[in-house]
Amino acid sequence: MCADTLFSQVNVRGISIRNRLWVSPMCQYSVENMDGVPTPWHFAHLGSFARGGAGLVMTEATAVSPEGRISAWDTGLWNDDQQEAWRGIVDFIHSQGATAAIQLNHAGRKGSTYREWSGRGTQRPEDGGWETVAPSAVAFEGYAPPRELTEAEIGEIVADFGRAAARAVEAGLEIIELHAAHGYLLHQFLSPLSNQRTDGYGGSVENRARFLLETVREVRRVVGESTPLFVRFSATDWAGDEGWNVEDTIEAAKLAAREGADWFDISTGGLVPNVRIPVGPKYQVSFASQVKEGTGYPVNAVGLITTPQDAAQIVERGEADAVMVGREFLRDPHFALRAAHELGLDVDYWPPQYARGKWRHSPA
Repeated sequence: MCADTLFSQVNVRGISIRNRLWVSPMCQYSVENMDGVPTPWHFAHLGSFARGGAGLVMTEATAVSPEGRISAWDTGLWNDDQQEAWRGIVDFIHSQGATAAIQLNHAGRKGSTYREWSGRGTQRPEDGGWETVAPSAVAFEGYAPPRELTEAEIGEIVADFGRAAARAVEAGLEIIELHAAHGYLLHQFLSPLSNQRTDGYGGSVENRARFLLETVREVRRVVGESTPLFVRFSATDWAGDEGWNVEDTIEAAKLAAREGADWFDISTGGLVPNVRIPVGPKYQVSFASQVKEGTGYPVNAVGLITTPQDAAQIVERGEADAVMVGREFLRDPHFALRAAHELGLDVDYWPPQYARGKWRHSPA
């Protein structure tokens, strides 16, 4: 198995990423003060992946406003204290040679939820919960009904994304990703299962993508031409012909590219529960490949990519331009260094403190 492609550099708008084995955004629900300020946990969590050889380290879904959080324990980027805390984390990621990226999000109707180990469903106001919003007053099963957004409120959320993106750049983050997947607000507008509007934000795919396109346009305006802009899509709702699908994703991605998006991060699902998903190794890679072929733009693949061999094969075959890994990095924060080792590649960014672990046959 050739590892050269997986461990080759990739450049996006002048940002050079040292390899194509990247860390997926993974929610930690660990802001115990419920103020959106990242903590030492986030420093250790994200910093370990940079030290472990990942090319790009992406933050968890980070809210653009207090009401945009998935839970009260989420990170945010709407004030100075949050920005300064992110700066320290980003500086360490850079010191280890990795690229720092942030995923910006608004949870919409899937907001104000308990973290898994603190409760279920919608957070009560006395526990820090809030009223949720959505394109239409259609609840996610098991959650409180949201309030339908007005057009003026949509415009304010677009501005929130822009302000958060500006703060991200100020904090040193090199790449911005907009989270339009997994059933959160941008995805809620895209899917006809959650968007029942009859105004300019509902109906056709282009209308349902309007909120996303306005957000891409605003973020590109704010960050300028030198900052790469990614969009994460769920390529299917896994709900048959009634839901969002890969053809819709290709159409929306093309429109987003015209507004300044550079790269598409392709996942699936999250909009509706109780759908049948054929989960297994590499189960989402084919969707990334279809979007890559259908748009001509670079993509990364996600979804139970757990071995160095699979990661290398995906990139070598051109199925995707990079892979994002989540659970395997949780099991082994040094997965990227281990992958290079197992694939027989000598990369030059092993931390000197760890150099004795580079080859099993090296003397102690």
